[in-house]
Amino acid sequence: MTTRQIFDAHRHLGVLPAHPFYGGPAVSPATTARATIKQLIADLDAEGVERALIIPNYGVPDPDIAFSFNELVIEAAQTDDRIRAGLWVSPRPQDEQRTARALALAGEEGVRALKLSFLLGGRVTDPACRPPLDRIFREAERLGLVVHVHTSPGAASDIDEVGHLVEWYADRVPVHLVHFGGGMSGHIKLAGSRFFDWIAAGKRVYTDLSWAIGFAPYWLAREIERRGIGQDRVLFASDQPWGDFAGEYARMSAAAGDGELGELVFHDTFTALYDRPRLTRHHEETP
Repeated sequence: MTTRQIFDAHRHLGVLPAHPFYGGPAVSPATTARATIKQLIADLDAEGVERALIIPNYGVPDPDIAFSFNELVIEAAQTDDRIRAGLWVSPRPQDEQRTARALALAGEEGVRALKLSFLLGGRVTDPACRPPLDRIFREAERLGLVVHVHTSPGAASDIDEVGHLVEWYADRVPVHLVHFGGGMSGHIKLAGSRFFDWIAAGKRVYTDLSWAIGFAPYWLAREIERRGIGQDRVLFASDQPWGDFAGEYARMSAAAGDGELGELVFHDTFTALYDRPRLTRHHEETP
């Protein structure tokens, strides 16, 4: 599809059941969701994607569905060397056993990230969620994994809430803030100062601009140039099937350009974050 080398830092695998979102009829809005590894690989081939971080699909308010795709994304990573896996974990105390099973898989070959979202419940500042979060980030640090966190304006996914994770854990663990705040308020909070303040403070914070409102990629690119920091903290992500690969690619390509920033956004930062050596169970058990 393109001539540029493309590494996609966030897309999903798994088909969700129809659900009556927002009180309406049961619908399946993610029409390009893929159920199989073969279908996923065909998409990567068609789009010209040379590396991809694959995360369980989620959105239906049933955590068991998201957890059920963990083995599938591991299998995908072990099937094709272009693929890296991110495992679904949960901050909710009621998901403790399911998260423990997911963390037990985190040392498998090909796993590079743990995925958190508060869309299915929990809140960063809920004291009951702090012990599960501590365990998740402790395991990420031990195995050299990135923690992906969904962001969107308002409620538990707002950057005012999710930003605490950067403040608490990003000295030790890379934190990938998916969607750059996810909307107007999040974009302004992050590009206006907060993203750069965290970087200047030594926080290992990263982001992608999938779902970003039109002005945000261009403003962020300008702020990176003006401030002279942050160019190595932004990744391209399609968020398929919830995002649109062609649209996300066109927007980020136009904003990042063909120079150093474009090279970093589309592949170099992915390589540094997800292709670097990491710990494995085998290494830990070797005297």
